[in-house]
Amino acid sequence: MQKLPIADAHCDFVYYMVTDGWNIKKPVPRQAVALPYMQEANAKLVFFAAWIDGDMKRNCLQQAMDLLDGYHTMMDANPDFVPLTKDFDPNGDKIATVLTVEGGEGINGEAANLRLFHRLGVRAMNLTWNFTNELASPAMRKANKGLTDRGREIVREMNRLGMAVDVSHLSDAGIDELLTLSERPIFASHSNMRSVCDQKRCLKDEHVKAIAEMGGVVGINYYPNHLSDRGTACIDDIVRHIAYGAELVGPEHICLGSDFDGMTHYPEDLKTWRDVPNLLDALRKAGFSEEEVKKIAYQNLYDYIIQFC
Repeated sequence: MQKLPIADAHCDFVYYMVTDGWNIKKPVPRQAVALPYMQEANAKLVFFAAWIDGDMKRNCLQQAMDLLDGYHTMMDANPDFVPLTKDFDPNGDKIATVLTVEGGEGINGEAANLRLFHRLGVRAMNLTWNFTNELASPAMRKANKGLTDRGREIVREMNRLGMAVDVSHLSDAGIDELLTLSERPIFASHSNMRSVCDQKRCLKDEHVKAIAEMGGVVGINYYPNHLSDRGTACIDDIVRHIAYGAELVGPEHICLGSDFDGMTHYPEDLKTWRDVPNLLDALRKAGFSEEEVKKIAYQNLYDYIIQFC
């Protein structure tokens, strides 16, 4: 069987490239994202996130600039990567990339910085990570607060610019607001199904449905704590979330959002990019047709994000 192209809506490699000196071509043992692994798996579209570390003393805006510079340095040094464009061919030998920001604190509350990020190639942004900031409140806080006035202004500017709004890490109240505020489809880069794993970082059914109705997609991540309540997980747990989401809103609104290099531990049988084709095989065994597997693996995410590129 010919390998299908595979897309991934979220990874944190760039952070460790900048802070720890990781090399995309020569992986260290705990590195999940590496060019040889991606080529082996037939990766064709990868979202590289500039994750803003709220525990770092360095200014958030400067952190973001360091990471955006790191991404562009990686792209310049590796001709196997190309920015995603409307004429990208997944049957070729290149891997398309999309630059994103994880944590709206990176713009320092300023629309001018958002516009500059867009000019530097950023095509999607989470309003929050796990810290409350000038824009919104995160899922992982007791208080279920929504967007601030500044956050609403930034969402409107993201809509105007054509930058995708990512709801992963956002509070339930924040998602509720976004669903009425955003004039463009929103998406979740790496969020799972709360009905399968009752965790605040996972999405409620009503939010999954509303995102799908807008024309958005939900990326299923591989973090064991978001997959099961056992503290461990395997590929079958990922399939459970995908199958639930596909039953809820249709397979055309579900994609993959690994969170590779953003986890402290991994599913027992999926630890790097080279293992992802095994997930596609598990989807086939679970009864998904080849066309449905192709959509979940690549086409859904491509069809969503291309409107912003």
